[in-house]
Amino acid sequence: MALNARLDHRNPFVFDTHELGRRPGALQRLTRTVDAPKDFGIQGVIGVPEGAPVELELRLESVMEGVLVTGTAGAQAKGECVRCLEPLELTLEAEFQEMFSYPDADERGRVIAEPDTDAEDDEDRLFIEDGLFDLEPVLRDAVVLALPMQPVCQDDCPGLCSECGARLADDPDHHHDAVDIRWAALQGLAGTMKDGEKDEMSGGAPRSARADEKQEK
Repeated sequence: MALNARLDHRNPFVFDTHELGRRPGALQRLTRTVDAPKDFGIQGVIGVPEGAPVELELRLESVMEGVLVTGTAGAQAKGECVRCLEPLELTLEAEFQEMFSYPDADERGRVIAEPDTDAEDDEDRLFIEDGLFDLEPVLRDAVVLALPMQPVCQDDCPGLCSECGARLADDPDHHHDAVDIRWAALQGLAGTMKDGEKDEMSGGAPRSARADEKQEK
């Protein structure tokens, strides 16, 4: 990953490491409440609403190659049950740990003259710039991993009726009389036939015609 460009210390997701210093073993603990950014979660499934409070607890540890950041993020996530489509809310607690490297040090903490000479090695690394680091991309990844891909309002949610869409949890006895599809067409036809048509289908003529025939004999 390329070096961060012009980080703004006023950004709530940007943290300052100047107070921590670069002496290996130095520790600093921080707590901060930030507003959730847009699309903070699994888009279209579940996430923390934009602007909702996110409680951060961080532990910053200075090491040879940079600052090791360990922490948790707590918030209320909202979404929709994948079975019954009812709104749901759950408590989110995402844990994370990430190394933010000094731009003038290699993986062993040794000072290097030109930190940008090996772009391929730096592709997956996060860096500190002017003593600042941006935690937002790390939080986004942690939140996605902590959220369920298929959220449900309760573990045993029965979902919706496949025939009428009724919510089965509201009516446990809900059911539909099963009709054999082989007879369904005949039942519909029988309901629309007149009495005379039924007699003809049975192989006989109408009753009046049969009576006249007997008299002639």
